[in-house]
Amino acid sequence: MKSFTSLFRVAAVTAAILGTQQAQAADSIRIGVAVGLSGANSVVAPAVVQSSQLAVEEINAAGGILGRKVELEIVDDASGAVGAQKAYDTLIFQKKVNAIISMETSAARNAALPVINKGRVPFIYSSFYEGRSCNSWMYVNGWVPEQQVAPMVDYFSKAHNAKTFYLVGNDYAFGRGMLDFTKKYIEQKGGKVVGEDYLPIDGSDWTSVVSKIRSTKPDALISATAGGAPNVSLAKQIKGAGLSLPYGNLSIDEGTAKTMSDVAAGMFLSASYLTSIATPENKKFLEAIKKKFGGDLKTPNELSEPQYEAFYLYKAAVEKAGSVDSAKVVKALGEVSFNGPRGVVQMNKSRHTPLSMRLGQIQTDGSVKILETFTNVDPGAQCPNIK
Repeated sequence: MKSFTSLFRVAAVTAAILGTQQAQAADSIRIGVAVGLSGANSVVAPAVVQSSQLAVEEINAAGGILGRKVELEIVDDASGAVGAQKAYDTLIFQKKVNAIISMETSAARNAALPVINKGRVPFIYSSFYEGRSCNSWMYVNGWVPEQQVAPMVDYFSKAHNAKTFYLVGNDYAFGRGMLDFTKKYIEQKGGKVVGEDYLPIDGSDWTSVVSKIRSTKPDALISATAGGAPNVSLAKQIKGAGLSLPYGNLSIDEGTAKTMSDVAAGMFLSASYLTSIATPENKKFLEAIKKKFGGDLKTPNELSEPQYEAFYLYKAAVEKAGSVDSAKVVKALGEVSFNGPRGVVQMNKSRHTPLSMRLGQIQTDGSVKILETFTNVDPGAQCPNIK
């Protein structure tokens, strides 16, 4: 009887373990995406959503993460602070997501971080931004000014003999932060900033700014807007005014450029991702996303490709941690890497990543011609004291 009882207990324990394992395998891993489906980022958001959908489809087709299916929760952050607070509250406390991977404006990110702290959820910020945003739950796989500004300013100085610069941006964290860094770099290199103007993030009338640029006659113009819609309105008004000078845009992406027809032609950009990158990984990515979305495909770009690879970085971190436990995953995020369309990406430099940067010029068909490539550019000491 004793032997039978022991066998029964062993069988019961085994059944319980198997049942728990099966339940865990059945439970999905929910990843939240907060993105500007409305507002300034609405021009680029569809491409970001498509990249997210492709990544999740691929990961699930390969067996998911730790044998668990991945589910996507997409919420509109309205490209701003108030919308972001609502979006993150929904994702964390209502949808109960295991992590958030988002391309957002800096205003949205800054407003969301207190909610992230409260919910204690791993957060990968996939957008390029002005740098120095540090949080114990956040990692960044987009570029920062230390990686993006120098190629453009140096090129204007050498190729166009530019000595005077005019800076234009949106009046919020990204615009101010990017142009503050740019101004310091220009002056460090012996150049001079002869004008600097900002418009609210939802502003669209650049008439007075264009007039100042015309009267000041700088050698080159550099802008840092919220991306998307502000890029379009500014470029159209510069073109409409007949201004002709080297124009470097610190926030335009390839997808937006293709929607602008010849308005963006001639504009310079500095990017870590372009569709023309000739690697097997980029070819595979482009073929997969074209196959999935066909005629509805939005041009993959500097804002959507990092979103795609961020899902794989999260997958690698969970698998290294052996769990979706937030603290374990956050630790692992700085130790894993992914070889994707941009090359190998690892967020091991104070929660940021070294990147290869490409200086390009937009052509009449919206494509980007790569002029120079700068490999493995260090992001600098972004968050040296983060733990």
